[in-house]
Amino acid sequence: MVPARSAPANQHETLFRLLAAATDERRAAFALTTLAIDPALGGTSDRPVRAQVAMALNAALFLDLLDRVPTAARYVAALREKGETVVFDHGALRTIDGETGALPAGFRAFTRFLTPLGYEVGGLYPLPRLRMTGRALVHHDLPETVPQFFVSELHVSELPEPAQAAARRVFDQSRDPLGAAERAALGVLERQGSCSLEEGATIVTGALRAFERQHPAPALADYEALFEHSREAAWIATEGNAFNHATTRVADVDALAEELRQAGYPMKPDVEVSQNGRVRQTAILADKVQRPFRLTDGSEVLREVPGSFYEFITRDVDPATGRLDLTFDSGNATGIFAVTRQP
Repeated sequence: MVPARSAPANQHETLFRLLAAATDERRAAFALTTLAIDPALGGTSDRPVRAQVAMALNAALFLDLLDRVPTAARYVAALREKGETVVFDHGALRTIDGETGALPAGFRAFTRFLTPLGYEVGGLYPLPRLRMTGRALVHHDLPETVPQFFVSELHVSELPEPAQAAARRVFDQSRDPLGAAERAALGVLERQGSCSLEEGATIVTGALRAFERQHPAPALADYEALFEHSREAAWIATEGNAFNHATTRVADVDALAEELRQAGYPMKPDVEVSQNGRVRQTAILADKVQRPFRLTDGSEVLREVPGSFYEFITRDVDPATGRLDLTFDSGNATGIFAVTRQP
């Protein structure tokens, strides 16, 4: 649960109305007084532009992560008590590059609606140790202040055959969360760069459904087969396409990591440093969650598995451009994935 706080200032009226329509007014007020919002996203128009729709989606996803990750909610609550805001850098999700039923496979399940919101691929990041590929989706209009998405896809064809068979059984029953109403509203936004508040709320609400598990609860035997060969595939089997983590951009990730460790947060042991030295990342270990598994006799059993987590990143200025380095790093990403690999 999120506590109530006064509504955001009138300069964010359009964004507030859009987010409130997709969530509710209390949650919208909380999000817009927690996140650092670019003044360029302000305004009172009844036709939100694509960057506002994108920011509303990110804010709603941020709220969802706080609902699911108690350690993240604890950190954000402490930050609010100090009167500070969260600079939301990016959110990450995992997808399946394989047989996924009615759901488009891999990253295409998300670029089909993120592209009309103004996102474009800003970088490709091979993750060979994980049998995955990551893509950074950066917002064309406001790249530094509208959060990025880091979308990774797991290449099922690279798994051993027993795990491939388990993946087919788990993911081939996936449904498509987007319907005709969402596609129509996305078409308006893509053609015009803006849409009505009702269309914007339809987009955000539909897109939120995309960040859920689209397949039935997995069979325990299939989960165990995936877990043996790919803990990332096993994570997707229970969590689906939920936000794997949300990331706060901070001034000094090393100092913050030590501060949080002293405060009792279960931190990742190391800070990951990119090859160019300008991007540094660490995270709180994933919270544990209870998830259902199907048994051979048709019954279900609950098991504790890794859920989502909260990450921190420091980005330095790229001296070649004089702008913030918004890139990612394959080594960093591989290291961060370990946060959900604990049994």
